[in-house]
Amino acid sequence: MKKQSVTRAYNFPDADLYLQCMERIQYARRDISGFKSYGYTLQKLKGFENLCTKLSKLPSDDELIGTQMVATTKKSEGAEKLKTAIRSVMTRVSMKFKNRTGRYRKFGTSKMGDMTDAQLLFCGRRVVRVARAQLDFLAETGLSEKQILRVQEACKVFENAMNIQQDKVSERDIFVEKRVELGNKMYQELLTISNIGKDLWAESNRAKYENYVLYESNNDQKIARKQKMKEEDKS
Repeated sequence: MKKQSVTRAYNFPDADLYLQCMERIQYARRDISGFKSYGYTLQKLKGFENLCTKLSKLPSDDELIGTQMVATTKKSEGAEKLKTAIRSVMTRVSMKFKNRTGRYRKFGTSKMGDMTDAQLLFCGRRVVRVARAQLDFLAETGLSEKQILRVQEACKVFENAMNIQQDKVSERDIFVEKRVELGNKMYQELLTISNIGKDLWAESNRAKYENYVLYESNNDQKIARKQKMKEEDKS
């Protein structure tokens, strides 16, 4: 059964989630005696902080995309080298056989520029196989085992680059899922200490109550910061 994709429970960047969590952890540590009356111990708070540390150590999506882009570039370079090696063989083949003959079409190189990665790799392997089978017929065009080995080696390099690129795509998917799962756990814990903190100070200290108010979006946070700066300027 296919695993269901994980969706984010919060609508702001992971960096903002981390900052909000760490800020509330500091407030909760300050108010730990009150938190204990809700069964929220210092040990639980440290566990929450460990979740935050784990998130901060995960590679960002920008890092993973960058690595994926490098792998994609190397794969593209490998594809071009393979095409060049194939063309070197096919130039010699065309000197001996017309492009509409069966011997030429056996190589299967028509519309090479439109081939998918998999099709191109299979094309390269076919060129190696067919060229070797017809080497006696093509020797007078200058085709030798050297050109065939060049295509064969280009196939190996290209296939390796394809595998690495696919690995990097999968790696990114895995880390995206990890970040969402971890972020969701952090967000739920953040809601818990926020609710406890607000309950602690709702009737006795408005400033401390505000310490635990959460902002559901990056824009909300910016508005709150501007308002706070205005209040500080007036005082």
